[in-house]
Amino acid sequence: MNPDKLYRVLRFFIIVGSIFAVAYGLLFVSKVTYPFIIAFIIALSINPLVDFLERRLKMPRTASVIVSIMIIMGAFIGIITLLITEIVSGANYLGNVLPGHVQTLVQFIQNFITAQIIPIYEQATLIFKNLEMNQQETIIDNIQSVGQSIASTAGSFLQNLFQGLPNLITWIPNAATVLIFSLLATFFISKDWNRLKTRFTPYLPDKARSSGRRIFEDLKKALFGFIKAQLTLISITTVIVLIGLLILRVKYAITIALIAGIVDILPYLGTGTVFVPWIIYEVITGNLSLAIGLLVLYIIIIVQRQIMEPKVLSSSIGLDPLATLIALFVGFKLVGFLGLIIGPVTLVILKTLHEADVFRDIWKYIKGEDSNNSSL
Repeated sequence: MNPDKLYRVLRFFIIVGSIFAVAYGLLFVSKVTYPFIIAFIIALSINPLVDFLERRLKMPRTASVIVSIMIIMGAFIGIITLLITEIVSGANYLGNVLPGHVQTLVQFIQNFITAQIIPIYEQATLIFKNLEMNQQETIIDNIQSVGQSIASTAGSFLQNLFQGLPNLITWIPNAATVLIFSLLATFFISKDWNRLKTRFTPYLPDKARSSGRRIFEDLKKALFGFIKAQLTLISITTVIVLIGLLILRVKYAITIALIAGIVDILPYLGTGTVFVPWIIYEVITGNLSLAIGLLVLYIIIIVQRQIMEPKVLSSSIGLDPLATLIALFVGFKLVGFLGLIIGPVTLVILKTLHEADVFRDIWKYIKGEDSNNSSL
């Protein structure tokens, strides 16, 4: 093989190996340092507020950090309290109303079984008795096989569920520990933000420093842009649901709208977890006018979500709408729910690396242009 081609292949595998090694290292490190990663993200989020308090109000850096954390925590606790208050109020109403609805649903099922299922069962029994013995045995074997499969699946589900309960219980103190460490680390990182930045910056080459700063700024824009986009989409859904329910004169429209907005985060399911069972129930109970109104409202929500999501994400993150849509779909298919975050962020990283000429430099290294094709 030509030595130049051999060197290029070797450089290519060096690049690929380095990428996998760095990715594996970051994954391993993140598993044991995730409270501090969370703290870094929080510190990055509150840093503008800390700088404002320090520069404009002339507060000491330590006091600015403490006040900023207290403001963020207070706002978060206040919002959660208001949501819980509204949801509890709505839950009390549903607790008084749902038993009657459940009784109506049970009565409908009983009537349906009596009028539809039992006659079909009797006809099937008559047909079964007229079959030959080997045909009857085949049907019985198939039914037993299906029953065993269902029982096995249900047993595995229940086993995993009950085995997961101890993990859930042990997760509570772990979550409290992570929260404490994250808050403490947030305080120290934010307090020493400028000093840490000054200390680590000189160790980076000029090229890595400029590229890293650009990547960092774009990632920060993508992260906050994604959060802003999701809050915007949830707010739009909540407002549409609230207006629709008020027009339909549904009680506790605010509670239902808030729940619909929260579940709208769920991929594929979304507001369907609220509206589909509700619509079916209204059809069963004969309230067709409300069922049609809810169906129209549900269709409006689905259409606006499909139209607005790529546009809002692309405008907030700074990506092409089609590329954003592809990143969302591919990310969700590969990773699941987290893929809705990882997909656009990965696209931002690739776009930033391209604009910072990182791919061009890597390609030059593989071709050996900087080394006159004579060395690695």
